[in-house]
Amino acid sequence: MIDFSILFEDGEALVIDKPAGLPLDRPRAGGEALEDHLDALRFGFVREPAPVHRLDRDTSGCLLLARNPKALKRFSAAFEARQVEKVYLGIVGGEVEGDEGTIELSLSKISSEKDGWRMIPARKGKPAVTHWRVVSRKVGESGAAMTLVEFRPETGRTHQIRVHALAGLGHALVGDPIYGSGEGAARTMLHAAALTVMREGKPPVAAVAPLPFDFTVLGFGEEGEAAETGPAHTGSDETGSEETGSDEAASDETGPHDA
Repeated sequence: MIDFSILFEDGEALVIDKPAGLPLDRPRAGGEALEDHLDALRFGFVREPAPVHRLDRDTSGCLLLARNPKALKRFSAAFEARQVEKVYLGIVGGEVEGDEGTIELSLSKISSEKDGWRMIPARKGKPAVTHWRVVSRKVGESGAAMTLVEFRPETGRTHQIRVHALAGLGHALVGDPIYGSGEGAARTMLHAAALTVMREGKPPVAAVAPLPFDFTVLGFGEEGEAAETGPAHTGSDETGSEETGSDEAASDETGPHDA
């Protein structure tokens, strides 16, 4: 049983710090998934909580769960209305030029028998916008440059941050096996660091997830924990994929997804 860190809790919302390596849905090859732990996450409530949005298997950090169907509907509507602020931290495997900016690259899904499916920049794809700023720059033990980048996705396309890192910043995320070499880390180094969901008549759901240990191993520590939330502008109604392996098909479940 995973001992989940609870980042926020009230009568209609639960935000957990999802560990890297845990998929939301059962993988085709079998194995552990978040659904195995939903009963334990009831904490006395009648119903199991339900994920409101999507995070890839490798992505760690803030995951919002709704504690009843009405809350799920309201939270889903908040994502669709872009009344959500999501902040991600990712380690880019190279020197990023500039200190901040906005990436606007539409994305489309392609697939082949050899390589499986992936997302690519495409003029006729679905619009995707990611705001970014450099948090810290390091040189690894191998002499390779790495950059800790804060990403604030304005839309929520499948693998949006991962593709925008490669196509917009010139380097894939460290450890990414699909859009990069897969080297440098045991997983794609992306962390959902903060989440704020606005609620009518109630205080917002607000959570911050501390940097996981594997980020500190690569030399990024407290500077990455200073991600600040700003005006709510993030969210989408895009269908998200849960699996990160190239041999997996995209999930049919609908939910905002940008990791």
